Amino acid sequence: MSKRADFIRRPSESVDERLTNRIVEIANATVDLKIRFFSQHANDLARAALLLIDAVRARRKILLFGNGGSAADAQHLAAELVNRYQMERSAIAAIALSTDTSILTSISNDTTFEDVFSRQIEALGEEGDVAIAITTSGRSANIVRAVHTARERGLQTIGLLGKDGGLVKDLVDVPIIVPSPSTARIQEVHITIGHIWCDLIEHSLG
Repeated sequence: MSKRADFIRRPSESVDERLTNRIVEIANATVDLKIRFFSQHANDLARAALLLIDAVRARRKILLFGNGGSAADAQHLAAELVNRYQMERSAIAAIALSTDTSILTSISNDTTFEDVFSRQIEALGEEGDVAIAITTSGRSANIVRAVHTARERGLQTIGLLGKDGGLVKDLVDVPIIVPSPSTARIQEVHITIGHIWCDLIEHSLG
């Protein structure tokens, strides 16, 4: 295996050599992963982008969901779509299913946490909408159940995944797998993917 390239160099004068070395190490790891991933998976990203563009043009909804940091990514991307990313354009119907605490807690309390996203897709999802499942493991039970519900209701499905893709990779129409064991590095690539999709969607509407 070839040695990973160092894209970022340590500063010649360091405030704290231990800290700066670690900063440069982390920065190089994320840059290296991004270069390898995007050079190999541009076609997969384009396939997913076409699903999203077609849905937006047909005035369908984009439903995003995930747990923890992936829930934050779902909110982030929904905000970019509803409001704007970089261009002034019409609002896009996008909903992060991790944002309504009353819905989340009532479903979890009355039934099970595994239903927190699937129940919302049952209520909000319609044929022609797109569901984006964001999960670094691909194994979260509530994500798996939500993808099943989305498919049953005729939604197109995209998986923003990590590691080996888990169970979700075989359930979604377009799996996007970031092959890294590090949750942090996977999430850094996921948000870049999301920004690329926002850019492509906006330019398709221009």
